[in-house]
Amino acid sequence: MPDHRRSTPMPAPAPASMPGSGSGSVQTVSAVTAAGRPPSPGRLARLAGLCGPAFVVAVAYVDPGNFATNMSGGARYGTMLLWVIAVANVLAMFVQALSAKLGIATGRNLPELCRDHLPRPVSLLLWAQAEMVAVATDLAEFIGGAVALNLLFGVPLLPAAAITALVSSLLLLMAPRGRRRFEVTVAVMLAVVLAGFAYQVMLSGSLAGVAGGFVPRLAGPDSLLLATGIVGATVMPHVVYLHSALTQHQGRALAQHHGAVTRHHAAVTQHHGPVTQHHGARTERPRALARNRGAWDPRRAALQASRVDIAVALGTAGLVNMAMLTVAAATFDGSDLAGLEAVHAGLGEILGPGAAVAFALALLASGLASSSVGTYAGQVIMAGFLHRRVPLLARRLVTVLPAMAILAVGMDPTRALVLSQVALSFGIPFALVPLVVFTARRALMGDLVNRRATTAAGVAVAAVISALNGFLLMEVFIG
Repeated sequence: MPDHRRSTPMPAPAPASMPGSGSGSVQTVSAVTAAGRPPSPGRLARLAGLCGPAFVVAVAYVDPGNFATNMSGGARYGTMLLWVIAVANVLAMFVQALSAKLGIATGRNLPELCRDHLPRPVSLLLWAQAEMVAVATDLAEFIGGAVALNLLFGVPLLPAAAITALVSSLLLLMAPRGRRRFEVTVAVMLAVVLAGFAYQVMLSGSLAGVAGGFVPRLAGPDSLLLATGIVGATVMPHVVYLHSALTQHQGRALAQHHGAVTRHHAAVTQHHGPVTQHHGARTERPRALARNRGAWDPRRAALQASRVDIAVALGTAGLVNMAMLTVAAATFDGSDLAGLEAVHAGLGEILGPGAAVAFALALLASGLASSSVGTYAGQVIMAGFLHRRVPLLARRLVTVLPAMAILAVGMDPTRALVLSQVALSFGIPFALVPLVVFTARRALMGDLVNRRATTAAGVAVAAVISALNGFLLMEVFIG
């Protein structure tokens, strides 16, 4: 006779709170994937939290110097140099990916590794040129911000530079202890630059016929020189140093979070041991979880997050640079622009006041964000090479003086921007060569060491960019 008695189902285990989450939220224990990752929702949130450093880096690729170069290129040659911007952006992504990987793999930044592994005199020389690069960077950004305030509100250039210094200093106050807020603020400013040029693209209808601009070609020596300037000024040495510093603690932070997750799962497994034994089919699952979790590498997870971060942030910067060139091509085709002021005036006359305001707002956001990033990079450079720190605001005061002096003597702002780019060109090899050398050392990088093909590509990229910058320097000083 069949037994019609119903068995009482075991109650489902209560969800356990996640230790170390800092939010007091409650999460249920979910399965680990075959790749050995922690629970999917928490993992995605944690990896998303690692994104942000590339947005800080990306503003260097849309700084006021890029405004002048891209608008000039579009005005003189139309969309012909779009392919140059695309190539330059890919090179920038490659270099920044190496810098981010160096920080994640070693837990050290590039200036610190130079100090630890190079002779003292060489390290000091590298520090001196890196400081020069940081000052030149601030020079360009201050002047760009000052020009933007002058265009928007008619503020004279000297007081406008002081206002730029004050506002960017307020941004810097977030960097040491509120770095996440700093990253978000810089990302918002990058979005302002993108929105400004998206509006100009809409007004100018500049997307028509852009496909032809991605076909590699040049139109004589002058276009070659401008293309060289675009590629040569793409990799910004100060953010090569900075990116490794922004990522150097990510592997450790993710490992600590993963350790908390592992301890949590162990406690839950122990607490629900009788339940697991009651349901014999589940006995193997906790063992599989432990085995899979042990195979998970926090450094590789951080590296994957950094690649997504770089692709999105520098991809956005690339779109902004392309938008600059296409707007200039559609609006000033065949013209020889005299400077940023001429660009602003021309946009107002041809596309209307809204386009001029959008250009000036984008220039202001670029100047404020990139000047803050430049000073932050200078702090990383000094702390890494010399193991010494000065207050960020004191450094800000020192770096603003050259820009104030140049504006006080009445030097043309656009000419000052060009000279600052020359100084940046000088510093390129001194950042790229150590970066490629260190990322190729297994003793430093462990299993994240470069593959041979990656090292070969790094050598080629460093050689090409250094040669292009050398060509630019010769053209400027010898002509």
